[in-house]
Amino acid sequence: MRRVLELSGAVPRATASSSTPSTTALLAHPVVTDVTIHILSPTVSTCELNPWIWHRIEKDLYLYTSQQSAWLYVALAKEEELAAEDLVVVDIRVAESAPDPSSDGPWDSRPGGIWVLRSKFSGRLDQAVTEIDVLFGTDAVDPRPQWALMQSPLQINSHPKVPVPRLSVLHGRAKPRPNSRPALRVRQDGRFKIVQISDTHMVTGVGLCKDAIDAYGKNLPESEADPLTVDFMGKTLDVEKPDLVMLTGDQLHHDIPDSQTALFKVVAPMIERSIPFAAVFGNHDSEGIHALSRMKQMSILQNLPFNFCEPGPEYIDGIGNFYLQILAPAPSQRPLSSLYFLGSHGQIPSEIHNPDYDHIQQSQIDWFTDTSQAQRNAREKEGNSNPFYLSLAFQHIPLPEFSDRHLSIRNGHKREPPEGPHFNSHFYDALAREGISALGCGHDHVNDFCALLPQTRQPGDREVRPGPWLCYAGGSGFGGYCSYDGARFHRRMRVWELDTSTESLKTWKRVEYAGDRVDELALVERGMVINHPAEPVEGRGCEVV
Repeated sequence: MRRVLELSGAVPRATASSSTPSTTALLAHPVVTDVTIHILSPTVSTCELNPWIWHRIEKDLYLYTSQQSAWLYVALAKEEELAAEDLVVVDIRVAESAPDPSSDGPWDSRPGGIWVLRSKFSGRLDQAVTEIDVLFGTDAVDPRPQWALMQSPLQINSHPKVPVPRLSVLHGRAKPRPNSRPALRVRQDGRFKIVQISDTHMVTGVGLCKDAIDAYGKNLPESEADPLTVDFMGKTLDVEKPDLVMLTGDQLHHDIPDSQTALFKVVAPMIERSIPFAAVFGNHDSEGIHALSRMKQMSILQNLPFNFCEPGPEYIDGIGNFYLQILAPAPSQRPLSSLYFLGSHGQIPSEIHNPDYDHIQQSQIDWFTDTSQAQRNAREKEGNSNPFYLSLAFQHIPLPEFSDRHLSIRNGHKREPPEGPHFNSHFYDALAREGISALGCGHDHVNDFCALLPQTRQPGDREVRPGPWLCYAGGSGFGGYCSYDGARFHRRMRVWELDTSTESLKTWKRVEYAGDRVDELALVERGMVINHPAEPVEGRGCEVV
């Protein structure tokens, strides 16, 4: 077994964000002193590199597609233990020939087309390379501040269809994650806008879209998927300019070889535009033998700028049970709205229902109820006399109530049977008791309706109150399916807008090729859920715009 260098006083680092973080060195302030590529073959015996010097980044450069494997190794030293005569890496390039000579010294060749420039340690950490990572694909991006992703791929002679490995390099010490983040606040006019993006289904590499259609509904040939998804996300964000983006699961496709590369592509459009984002996970996000766990993905998200994600309390089932409050304009600290996020689970084996999914657990329901009641008690204690307090909830997999025969669709489309848990843990009832206005879900890509169930009288109410609304976002990713029963549909996203000045909530969709809002609907007016007449929505095809 390969040993790991542990130094006294060491702390874990997210070096390479590897799929096996325990195999990276534990160093207080590492500095890269060298780099190389080591190829292992099942038929040729090769010597293992010295584990006291070399530390492997746990990403096979062939992405597990070859009988042989190739690994990037970095030699690390502690900043505190470096002497003035010690050589450290100050620059790295990937090219077929040596870069132009440098005044700092000659460029040294390494396998894979790597050229390293080493110089005596100046004592300034910002002049040294401190971390190296590997991302994959011509469309890879690195949204981490201070990291630089190289355009030229490593030269390892991998199969043409395998996404190319590219180095990303950090000079100096990464800025520490802030202990606190800015508050989410309504604008001066009392409005707060959320763009819900669901089922992006990003992969390692560009991916493949098999069921796109043009503006007139005509089938398009197969094409690269993820660049289309990123473009659709960017256009929607530029038009809507939201205050928050909510990712509601299946950010990643199943069985992809490098989760980090795909996850970076999902969040980069928000980071580039300085838009806060939060996320819950879907059933596919952690599927596959090389996929990162939900907790490791959460760790990656939490170390990115503009992130509002949280793993949630450890004693609660699932990853990603948390809430965010939206405050009044500064300098007020008065909360006006709460957003609840719950980690729905994955597929479970069943001989009766296929597919079937694990349900929202009782510990999650108890956490939600306790949190909601605690917030209400806090508002009452602070003398908040305004009875209007709008709350929304988000998760990936729809509740069983999305399939209820009494469900009345008021807007949008039901194009495929909703796939949710067969077992009903009655989380919907908890949402109704706590006065949640709407629940937004993903998962079923070609469903995008908003609907209501007949609501029984809740304790303390004088009359029967409808709600909460049950709404689908629709699928946004070109790497996931967007067709059903032989018909293809456009990709879409849902927009939510709260208006605390008028005590209202409305929603609409952004759809491919559509220049305007699609299916705009008022959900709440004057603080009350609106019970619209049902619309004849069954059987609608694609929107032709």
